[in-house]
Amino acid sequence: MTRASVNVRELQAPIRERYKREPQSAQIRLRVRSGHSDLSDPLHCAVVPESAPAVSWRSGAHPAVGGSGDVPCSGDVLLGALAACQETTLRMVAANMEIELESLEVEIKADWDARGTLAMGDYPIGLTAIRCNTRVTVPDDVQGERADRLLRSAEKYCVVLNTLRHGLPVASSFAFDQRQSGSPGATSRDS
Repeated sequence: MTRASVNVRELQAPIRERYKREPQSAQIRLRVRSGHSDLSDPLHCAVVPESAPAVSWRSGAHPAVGGSGDVPCSGDVLLGALAACQETTLRMVAANMEIELESLEVEIKADWDARGTLAMGDYPIGLTAIRCNTRVTVPDDVQGERADRLLRSAEKYCVVLNTLRHGLPVASSFAFDQRQSGSPGATSRDS
């Protein structure tokens, strides 16, 4: 059995107060950028989150499209974001509710037809379904009532889960530099 090592309510109290006094401070913009990687390698890349600039996530093409499988593909990273958010949210909610956890497991599965990525015809490009299974054991919860309340609360407050469920507009801009005889110029295409 594991009791939370951090008092989440105490930790969040001044944050909540600041958001009440300054509502605009709760509006956060997350940023992730390309990290340093070998541009001659078309199968791998690195990504660095602004919130933790010392961290670099390595990713690469999935073996189903020619990758070597030595690092997570972008789909794995997406599912990993969902699993991490679900588990962290559940842990924080359990700590707030003063519920000890005996065990916790989050498993994410997704369906994907690689033929769309390989431009082999009229196949979907991207994941077509995601299933998130979260299992938790709460000590001395024979009827499962506390665990059920915990899971419902965690599901309600999981940012990544709710973003995927409800969708959001995604603006995408592609730009390239044209280099001709030493005269730099940029061309871009927004979509």
